[in-house]
Amino acid sequence: MKSSTQFRTIVLSDIHLGTTGSKAKEVTEFLQNYSCQKLILNGDIIDGWQLKQYGTWKKKHTAFFKTVLKQIVHYDTKVVYLRGNHDDFLDQVMPMKVGKNFSIRKDYTLTSGTKKFYVTHGDVFDSITSHMKWLAYLGDIGYTFLLWVNKFYNQYRAWRGLPYYSLSQQVKSRIKQAVSYISDYEQKLTELARARNCDGVICGHIHQPALHEFNGIIYMNSGDWVESLSALVEDHEGNWSLLYYTSDLSEEDAEKKALKKVAKQARQILKNDSPLLRAD
Repeated sequence: MKSSTQFRTIVLSDIHLGTTGSKAKEVTEFLQNYSCQKLILNGDIIDGWQLKQYGTWKKKHTAFFKTVLKQIVHYDTKVVYLRGNHDDFLDQVMPMKVGKNFSIRKDYTLTSGTKKFYVTHGDVFDSITSHMKWLAYLGDIGYTFLLWVNKFYNQYRAWRGLPYYSLSQQVKSRIKQAVSYISDYEQKLTELARARNCDGVICGHIHQPALHEFNGIIYMNSGDWVESLSALVEDHEGNWSLLYYTSDLSEEDAEKKALKKVAKQARQILKNDSPLLRAD
């Protein structure tokens, strides 16, 4: 077992496994390249809403959880899974603890150096998802359509040699109500952290990665794995930063697999098991 990890804490949120928009392959590669002492899955990891309607569960979605289990086995990583609004089916089982390394909770208080952070998915102050679920479902359908259009648009951009472009994020950034909502959201979450005597808040939910101060309270949003492909990471000195997935990780992963294949072939040759050394 390896005793050292690259990060003290990694926070992932809004992966939305079970949907076509989920970047399951990318988040799995991300987690295969970075290790941590504590992994916080901050809500909307599984999209129960869409799985009930028109979502599908694929092998790449299962692969993510296999990678989480490998973190537990190889690095003794503590995994905290917090309930989000799209995985609200967890209400039926939480709080729950599986062994010493895996727990499912509503929220969490994280100590980072001399600071305390209140960790919550963030839908607690979303009146739409809390009190008008039918309207939230309607908005979810429109958002899914945007992601569907975005998929084909980016296939065209890739063909033209252009970088990835998030159409849905651009639409949100141009709508005045959306910008106002984000500001109001940050204010409410930081007020909650202050009320809980914490120095900051760590959240997700709105798919907008951020790391800044708001009225003297540190506000951190881990973003998502549908649009921004981002995570919050804490180093061993208690410093926080946003980390984004890049295609370089995919290339590194491919190189590792190629090296493993060459090593396996070399071992077969040494054992005289390789077809190259067999007589006709």
